[in-house]
Formats: sequence, structure tokens, C-alpha cells
Amino acid sequence: MTRMTKAADPGAGNAQEVALAFDEFMTAFEAFKQTNDERLAQIENMVSPDVVTTEKMERIDRALDEQRRLMDNLILKGRRPALDGGPSLSHAAMEHKQAFGAYVRHGQENGLKRFEQKAMSYGSDPDGGYLVPDETAAEIGRRLALISPIRSIAAVRTVSSAIYKKPFAVSGPATGWVAETGLRPQTATPTLAELQFPTMEIYAMPAATSNLLEDSAVDIDAWIAGEVETAFAEQESAAFINGDGVNKPKGFLAATTVDEAAWAWGKLGYVATGVSAGFAVANPSDQLIETIYALKAGYRQNAQWVMNRKTQAEIRKLKDADGNYLWQPPATVGDKAMLMGFPVAEAEDMPDIAADSLAVAFGDFARGYLVVDRAGVRVLGDPYSAKPYVLFYTTKRVGGGIQDFDAIKLLKFGAA
Repeated sequence: MTRMTKAADPGAGNAQEVALAFDEFMTAFEAFKQTNDERLAQIENMVSPDVVTTEKMERIDRALDEQRRLMDNLILKGRRPALDGGPSLSHAAMEHKQAFGAYVRHGQENGLKRFEQKAMSYGSDPDGGYLVPDETAAEIGRRLALISPIRSIAAVRTVSSAIYKKPFAVSGPATGWVAETGLRPQTATPTLAELQFPTMEIYAMPAATSNLLEDSAVDIDAWIAGEVETAFAEQESAAFINGDGVNKPKGFLAATTVDEAAWAWGKLGYVATGVSAGFAVANPSDQLIETIYALKAGYRQNAQWVMNRKTQAEIRKLKDADGNYLWQPPATVGDKAMLMGFPVAEAEDMPDIAADSLAVAFGDFARGYLVVDRAGVRVLGDPYSAKPYVLFYTTKRVGGGIQDFDAIKLLKFGAA
């Protein structure tokens, strides 16, 4: 079957577009620094910033965001691997793929029913849809990892049950030193507790025309993956950050927060800026440094900042005592921006800087936050509800929550 998808390796045209976008991004950042220096000089001379200078900086700031977004989209486009239905697939996988194609294109269910009965699929449920082929589900997972900011930095575990339970020792592991030939004393019985991560259903409903389904040149698997990726990623990102745990994952900002000095397990610690809805006027970088060192050394090795683009725009203006900008653009194409030596993950669902907002998170999210995927993605075709279009009710089950409350710290824009 002829494929419309491109190979995994981006073509020369895409590489040139990415390189050009990166050059324009760096040029815009240099213009931003120059304009911001002019603004700061006007403030130091006890003169209000010139309106023209302020407007120019705001335009350049917006241009930086647009160039970064364009560059990220181009990189994502080049990274998307093709779905290959070639000889490398096993006989069972090929049978599943062919049966799924017949179901999607022509509504023929018999092939999928026979396949799932023969495979004794644990997720088989014709009333709720049919499992997509494994490579299609894997493709959706790869795309989500690329465009979902929290999923891309968190730990991800795939399970076959509706809930994942993780035991942990409240008092820490029982350990000790002993001589090579010495007696091994009995260790104290550890106090165990259990974290639970239920998986919730997320859905998307792409629509197709009969012409699209009848066109043999269209890769249906790639079409479904492409249609649902953005919808799934947007819903996931919002839930992983702010979800209340009711019919959705529990986000890390939904946890109880306390001043870092009063931190205890089950709560996230924060460092306050000392100023409502902003940084301190004198030495604003001090609060960022305090946030970094609120995290233990073992977590700092793989730590990242998480904030939205508006917060980044404010932090771009900050300098250290030597006049160097704290925020640095990515060194090469595909890298992340850096803040005080740590990468920045941009998540639009993080709150804006406001009174008492927790607009900045910092930590080792791979150890701190766990995303739980239930294996399998379902598709249920509906040719009746929106004639002449065919709706494909696509669902997957995903959960999430904090697994280590000591691995993530927050910056609170408040007096205390």
C-alpha cells in the first residue's frame, strides 16, 4: 500500500527550515538583550523607560515566542517516525493491522473479532471499541512524549490493569554496616505505605469523509495518530499540572503546599519571593537560587524548570550581579533554553505570575511525577451520528500523580 507518511529522518528541506528558524531565533534574542539593556539604562538614570523602547521590547519578546514555537513545530515534524507495515511485522501483527484497516475503512468487524478472540486480548471489548495495532498505539505514545511537556520529563509506566499501586517505605529503607564475617543483625520492620495511581479515560473524536477512507493512498494508522495527538497532549498536560484527580490524573499543583522550612512527606515545599505577584526588586535572582538549593543534591542532577511562556518572558529580563542574563537560549537546534544552568520545560498550563501563584516549578520530574498508561488504545467507528462523516471515538486510559514529594519544589509569588 502506498504511504503518505515521510521517513523518520527529516529531509534536507526540513533541516534547512529548522536551521533558518534557529538563526532567526538567535538574532531576535540578541535584539531583545540590546533593547532590554537600553530599558534598564533608562531606569538606572532615574528616567521612566521610553515608551518606544518598551513597545519595541514587547514586540521582540513576542517574536521570540513565535520563533521558538515555529522551531519546535519544525523539529517535531522532522522527528515523527513513519508507521511501517512492511515485512518486519509479525504475522499476528500484520493480521491485526489488516483487520483494523478493514474495520476503519469499511466497517467490517468480523476480522477484528476473530483476531481478538484468537489472541485472547485482555482489552477486547467490541462494545467499547477495538484495540488499535501495537505500532499505532506506540506511535501515539511517541508523539505524546514529544509534544506533552510533563510527559516528556516525567517517569512513564505502562500497566495492563486499571490501577497501579506502588508501595514505599515511610521511614526509609532499613540498612546498616556490618563486617564481612560479622553477624547480620535483624533490621527494624519498615513502615510501608502505598501510593495508588488509577487510570482515567481520555478521548478524542476525529471525523473522516468517505472519500478519505476509500483512498488507498492514505495511511489510516498515521491519520488516526495525527488526529488525536494534539487533543490528547493538551488534555494530559492540563491534568498533569492542575488535575484534581476526579476522572482525571492528579496534577502536582493540586498537592498540599507548605513553606520549604515546614516540608513533610505528602506535601510540596515552596520558596516565597517575598513580594506579591512579582520578584523582589533587589537581587531578584536570589529567589531562583534558593529554589534550586531547596532541592537535595541527588535530585538536582536531572532537575528542570517548568513554567509557561509569560513567566519565561519576565525571567528573560533578569540578570546576575555581573550583568549576565540568567535565561539563555538553546545552544543548538532541538535543545531547551537554560535558566541558571538547568533546562526549561515550557508548559502553558502553568499559572501566570500573580498574587500567591505557584508559577514556577523546579525538580527532578522523572523521580517526582509518574505517568501511568494502560496498554492499548481503542477506536470505535460511528457512521451514524454525523452523516455524511464517520466519527472515530478514540480512547486511552492514563493516570498520574506525585511519587516523590521531595523531588519537586515550587516558587511562590507571595510575601510568605
